[in-house]
Amino acid sequence: MTLRVAVQMDPLPSINIAGDSTFALMLSAQERGHEIFHYDVGALSLDEDDRLIANAHPVTVQRVVGDHYHAGERRRLDLGRDVDVVLMRQDPPFHMGYITATHLLERIERETLVVNNPRSVRNAPEKVMVLDYRRFMPPTLVTRSVEEVRAFQKRHGAIVIKPIHGNGGKAIFRVGEEGENLGALFEVFNQTWPEPHMVQAFLPEVANGDKRIVLVDGEVAGAINRKPGEGEFRSNLAVGGYAEKTELTPQEQEICAALGPELKRLGLIFVGIDVIGGRYLTEINVTSPTGIVAIERFDGTDVAGMIWDAIEGRL
Repeated sequence: MTLRVAVQMDPLPSINIAGDSTFALMLSAQERGHEIFHYDVGALSLDEDDRLIANAHPVTVQRVVGDHYHAGERRRLDLGRDVDVVLMRQDPPFHMGYITATHLLERIERETLVVNNPRSVRNAPEKVMVLDYRRFMPPTLVTRSVEEVRAFQKRHGAIVIKPIHGNGGKAIFRVGEEGENLGALFEVFNQTWPEPHMVQAFLPEVANGDKRIVLVDGEVAGAINRKPGEGEFRSNLAVGGYAEKTELTPQEQEICAALGPELKRLGLIFVGIDVIGGRYLTEINVTSPTGIVAIERFDGTDVAGMIWDAIEGRL
């Protein structure tokens, strides 16, 4: 099966090919003989005939630093008629531009497979969908009220405050048991973001890592343990964390078994969940999950190939 694949992602010159999951997916697609096109989300248009158009470049990719892609002449693609698959892979943050793109891509769902399903992505931002699985989560509060946060902090001691639509470990703060600077910090959060924020009990187990588990069409494909860098409690690779080989605990297997069927039903083919301490689920990443390059490096598992198997199976 030869496919025409349009990849909606950030500019190709800016990516780090050593760890970029989208680049790994493009390489895998190319190895299978699929034709690849690249476009930025800003290149989407819905024309007067209600056709979704992208000004896209045909591209070939190679794992050569500084010479990792070659782009052809730009083409006007009808994403409903001219391609078989759209990979929606631009990086978060999850904001109105991202939401609008999901509405536009939803219009072609009867013609073209969009991965991940845009309606499900829109309804499942990382720190919101996870609230359906509170039985696996640490104590969690969603609020803009500093009074609610103070009461929560008195019950649980040290806490972590996060933007509910943040990404990559950015703007995550730990507040100690004494609640120092809590009021000032929450003022900054309320001035910066209009939505409520996520507050969780701090998990000391994070010092031993934050596990990223990748599920493909609802099945576990592999995992890595991300350890915080020196002087950090955040373990995200984007803020200096590092990855190591790992295996799943029985509790993590239980979490994956609970999530898997629903992820598959919703058309969320490529998902990365985050678990701390072998048992606390903190996020379900569906917008542009990562981690497949590190998993392949440690385990030899071809996760990109598994994703394409799932895509081809759905087609």
